[in-house]
Amino acid sequence: MKLKDFDISFIGLKQGNHEFEYELNDLFFEHFGFNEFCNSEINIQATLAKGSTMMELAVKGNGTVEVNCDLTNEPFEMNLNSTLDLVIKFGEEYNDEDDELLVLPHGEYQFNVAQYLYEMTVLSLPQKRIHPGVEDGSLESPLLDKLEDLKPKIVEEKEETNESDPRWDALKDLLK
Repeated sequence: MKLKDFDISFIGLKQGNHEFEYELNDLFFEHFGFNEFCNSEINIQATLAKGSTMMELAVKGNGTVEVNCDLTNEPFEMNLNSTLDLVIKFGEEYNDEDDELLVLPHGEYQFNVAQYLYEMTVLSLPQKRIHPGVEDGSLESPLLDKLEDLKPKIVEEKEETNESDPRWDALKDLLK
């Protein structure tokens, strides 16, 4: 996969909205060295609103990736939905330090959105990935059975008796 496919050439575009579509798959993420999921199929819709002095890029991503459950290590398909809003302005030199602002030097005629699409997708992954079968109890796994066996037992509390401990009776007198 070539990252040049993610170049947006804006020099010949009229002012107004322009639509772009991209498909992200495993080859795209391998280019960035990311391998925490596989079988990725993510559709990207990007709208570039070109103005006279600046542009705005609104990106929406929807799709699925296959990840491993953090508890059972069972693979499952996870839905991903992500958005990104980027303002593109012109200035003296290139600057992409701000997540929501891209400054292009005067005279530029295109920019590449691959890094932004990568970050948007990877950051939409939840910190903890739990198989839906674990949450609803329908997943059968030897690992889940072992976790259940190792689960701490709830100790039944001793029934409280009305008898008082003579060692503490002297302290009760201090409260009076």
